[in-house]
Amino acid sequence: MCYDLDSRPPIEPIAGGAHDGESITLRSEDGIEFMAYLARPVQPTGAAMLILPDVRGLHPFFEELALRFAERGIAALAIDYFCRTAGVTPRGDDFDYPPHAEAIRWGSVQADIRTGVAHLRSLDPAPSSIFSTGFCVGGRLSSMSATLGLGLAGVVPFYGWPVGSSRDIPAPSDVAGQIESPVLALYGGGDQGIPAEARDAYDRALDAAGVEHETVVYPDAPHSFFDRKAGEFAAASADAWDRTLAFIRSHTAGTQTA
Repeated sequence: MCYDLDSRPPIEPIAGGAHDGESITLRSEDGIEFMAYLARPVQPTGAAMLILPDVRGLHPFFEELALRFAERGIAALAIDYFCRTAGVTPRGDDFDYPPHAEAIRWGSVQADIRTGVAHLRSLDPAPSSIFSTGFCVGGRLSSMSATLGLGLAGVVPFYGWPVGSSRDIPAPSDVAGQIESPVLALYGGGDQGIPAEARDAYDRALDAAGVEHETVVYPDAPHSFFDRKAGEFAAASADAWDRTLAFIRSHTAGTQTA
């Protein structure tokens, strides 16, 4: 399990931060419409972020996260996985997500990822560099998005399972040789579902494939520590956010870094 419905990103809004957010509907490569949330900055930096949600699909945590990116000049698009089985109508707090989560298939999700990236590229002005980030199952999908030939500038998986089976989504460690962009992988050291040996296996696979990567583990932090409600892990969350923004800056085309 990842985020509760009342979870929110542990990021303070920027006072007066300029952005524009809206719910939109996109049409995937297989013709299926799916829901998404787009946040656009008034002063773009050239970076854009595709947000891949947790097992609940698109919900307020990820819409707010998109806005926090946009406040920092990064266009952001959060997409939903469940529209093939749940439709595109609004969902209440009582939405029974588990059957829809079990129906997720890599073939359809990768079509949605490609559609999301294409939509970000269609923005005016067009971003120079596109990234992906994801949480829980979305973290695994973020790593996998770098295998799709989309020219991503980098991926930032938050506590994504890097090894073993998960529905029919390939394990990133098994296809590390196909990963074509830098990886910033963030984990909680107290996450019992992703032990050190799993993290180390992914690191070894990325090393062997020659993929630029950094793995950051926050001691004692649990799965889904990046949450406003998890006040005891506020320092870990702040560091993870700072590292994410620094990673984006350092890999955005045309950005000057010190």
